[in-house]
Amino acid sequence: MIVARLHPDVPVDERSRLTSAWLRRGQRSFQCRAGRHTLVTFPDLAAGSPSGQEFVAQLRATPTVDTVVDSAAAPPLGSLAATGEPSAVRVSDRWTVGGGRFTWIAGPCAVESEAQLMSVARDVRDGGAHLLRGGAFKPRTSPYAFQGIGKDGLDLLRDASAATGLGVVTEVVDAAHVEAVAEVAHVLQIGARNAQNFPLLHEVALTGRPVLLKRGFGCTVPEWLHSAEYLLAAGNGDVLLCERGVRTLGNSTRFTLDISAVPLVKGLSHLPVIVDPSHACGRRDLVAPLAAAAAAAGADGVMVDVNQEGHVALCDGEQAITPAEFGALARRTNRMLHSLGPVESATAAAMAGH
Repeated sequence: MIVARLHPDVPVDERSRLTSAWLRRGQRSFQCRAGRHTLVTFPDLAAGSPSGQEFVAQLRATPTVDTVVDSAAAPPLGSLAATGEPSAVRVSDRWTVGGGRFTWIAGPCAVESEAQLMSVARDVRDGGAHLLRGGAFKPRTSPYAFQGIGKDGLDLLRDASAATGLGVVTEVVDAAHVEAVAEVAHVLQIGARNAQNFPLLHEVALTGRPVLLKRGFGCTVPEWLHSAEYLLAAGNGDVLLCERGVRTLGNSTRFTLDISAVPLVKGLSHLPVIVDPSHACGRRDLVAPLAAAAAAAGADGVMVDVNQEGHVALCDGEQAITPAEFGALARRTNRMLHSLGPVESATAAAMAGH
């Protein structure tokens, strides 16, 4: 499929004029802003046909078009070929994910109370976190399990963010909650169960907020990237991919963390990649080594569950590390990354023989 990359300074009204002109020529187009680039893909374009070749020639002759690329290796708007460089996603006034910076996202799996959340938020900020995670709405396997405290949890997340300066990452589980979550969250999370809930992806994309898309535990890498393409095609280029483990024959851990997906996806897509070792393994003793492995593999960041009293947590307490353990993990991993050089260097080394 063909992607046109526009010059960075093309104004919005000119992009709209181009879209109308392309439609008059019989070509539907989908576009998004990804990092510093505006990308446009044409889903009905058969590049190898005479008419397709003619249209590509017209695109290349258009002054506002910087370059035209074939992104056959991955869904077009998310492909690395489309941008020619990794994208960075600005998630708050204080922080950007990607661009050679390693991001720490930490907090409780679920928001349970004001005291719990505020304590953990301050502790993870002091331990090196850049963003605060916490679920107000929790999809659970059992209908009898704790489902979160809903909108009250959103209010607590807003207060914790104001008190600590940390941006908020929290999950959307239902289209009916999108507006309320978008009012609080700096990053809207799509969980593994909803990775292929395409109507929900569309609604979340329309908020214009950055989206963290977890890989479904039964999704292949191409399926995961196509889910991201739904967000991009809806016009939202601020997408973070999150590897959180897949279901395999093994039962020693909750899921199997697919470390190979990190350099693989970094070679296919320009989108930043985050790793969640907590939900992958379900065991607090394995979180630190898996987080280090993710960083060494070239991930742009790690998201971990942190709770001072994980043993009595209402949701996934067995995988939560303490604030002290989080601080030690962040310091060790940051030292390791400093010795490796920029985040991209780890990926480049991993992909050298690809």
